Amino acid sequence: MGKIRLRAIEPEDLDLLYTIENDVSLWDVGTTNVPYSRYTLHDYIAHANDDIYSDRQVRLIVENMDGQVVGIADVVNFDPQHLRAELGIVILSEYRHLGYATAAIEDLLRYSLRVLHLHQVFVIVDDQNEIAKNLFNKLAFKESGRLNQWLSDGHTYHDAILMQRFL
Repeated sequence: MGKIRLRAIEPEDLDLLYTIENDVSLWDVGTTNVPYSRYTLHDYIAHANDDIYSDRQVRLIVENMDGQVVGIADVVNFDPQHLRAELGIVILSEYRHLGYATAAIEDLLRYSLRVLHLHQVFVIVDDQNEIAKNLFNKLAFKESGRLNQWLSDGHTYHDAILMQRFL
């Protein structure tokens, strides 16, 4: 039995999605830098086709084996021609350092290989985010490039690391 379960986003997850998408502390490690309204997120949940070929992404809720929601995992920027996609993970602060991110990424890797038949997945990680770099290194991602001054925290720019894993 696994440590987590990935499931589709349900309307009941709106508050969680709203909290994560509007957490400004996460904006420094990703590409989001504007708040999302409840209406926009509700509309996303209501109109997502749950078809990666039309949506070019799939967002999944990460639950522990007790059914508690511990985070969100994504397969985004899906490119069916080149069979690659970007992975993303956010674990709620109270559930970090318990192995949930590792388990979720492992499940996303299995899904990416067995269901989507991807050739490769990639992540873009802030060069200063040692925890994320260690996570993806542990999961056999390899650094393949540096993106100079790629991420801004509003005051300064940070380099990002492009990490890939071939499946």
